[in-house]
Amino acid sequence: MAAAQGEPGPGPGLVAFKWLSYEDSQPGLKRVSVKSPSLLARVPVGDRHAIEGSLTADSVSGASPRYHTAISGASRMSDTRHAGDVKLTRYDERRTLSLALAGSDENDFKSRAVSVQGSWSSDDNNRSWSLGLGVTRDRISSTDNPQLDEPRRTLELALGLTQALSRLDLVQIGLTLADGKGWYSDPYKALDARPSARRQSIATLRWNHHLEAAELTLRSSYRFYRDSFGVRSHTFTIEPVWQATASWTITPLLRLYTQTAASFYYDPVYSFLGAPLPPGYLEAPPRHLSPDQRLSAFGAVTLGLRVGWQANEHWSTDIAFETYEQRGRWHVGGVGSPGLAPFSARFVQWGVARRF
Repeated sequence: MAAAQGEPGPGPGLVAFKWLSYEDSQPGLKRVSVKSPSLLARVPVGDRHAIEGSLTADSVSGASPRYHTAISGASRMSDTRHAGDVKLTRYDERRTLSLALAGSDENDFKSRAVSVQGSWSSDDNNRSWSLGLGVTRDRISSTDNPQLDEPRRTLELALGLTQALSRLDLVQIGLTLADGKGWYSDPYKALDARPSARRQSIATLRWNHHLEAAELTLRSSYRFYRDSFGVRSHTFTIEPVWQATASWTITPLLRLYTQTAASFYYDPVYSFLGAPLPPGYLEAPPRHLSPDQRLSAFGAVTLGLRVGWQANEHWSTDIAFETYEQRGRWHVGGVGSPGLAPFSARFVQWGVARRF
């Protein structure tokens, strides 16, 4: 949203470090744990260019469900992901143009992406438009099946409009369209066969309103998502940023989420065969099906708090805590998917940044 301010150049340099700790669980069971350090650097090059890059290493361990929310002793896993990206941006008086490359590698998944993005502002710098294009190519494999080596390609288009309604109000509208073809099935889940194409649409609306008397900026957003799998979701987020002192900021977070189930998701129906099979599976197995809880109908609530400290003009640090709770019965607009264990997660982030 800073694009509407019409920055004349690349701005200061920046080096930032961020540490993320994540854990999720079901009742009586700790599932997945992630430790993720990342490093970001941004360096101005002359008056018109800047180079930005980041490196991330995720260490993942724990247990993931074989189907629905059921964990077996054989589902233990451990993996490390290394990812990085680099972006070159040119700044003109009221325009920017960026070219970015990104890559990610882990034992059973490799991804490469290239994108280009441009923005331009009105003469009074109160309005700006943005346009982005991206291509991602993935390779999916499996430690359980050495023969699996499947591609996936995604084309993405992003459009945005940012408007300063007043000196206290900033509004942004965004639209993202993605078209993917290739492998989408989960190689680690039993009875998981998904379509080989996925079209996604995402619409976002953001509004920042500043309350001068309270030294408070109310940041709110709404996001609508739909895809060809049949998933429809709504996300509402509110973050009041309170400038407690000249150097301290406190930001609570409330996020509400609800989604419908994918058209080929099936609820758990356990039988003498062991695995929960969809009705009629033995007589006529469906072409597409999935027991992945992430494709079920559910609702979720996230609560968080971020505290930031600007030590001086060069140094800043922040720490954030979030807790996430997901239930089938919290689905808005109808009964959610039954028979699933409650899902909980917590996030802790700490970061430090140096501007130069």
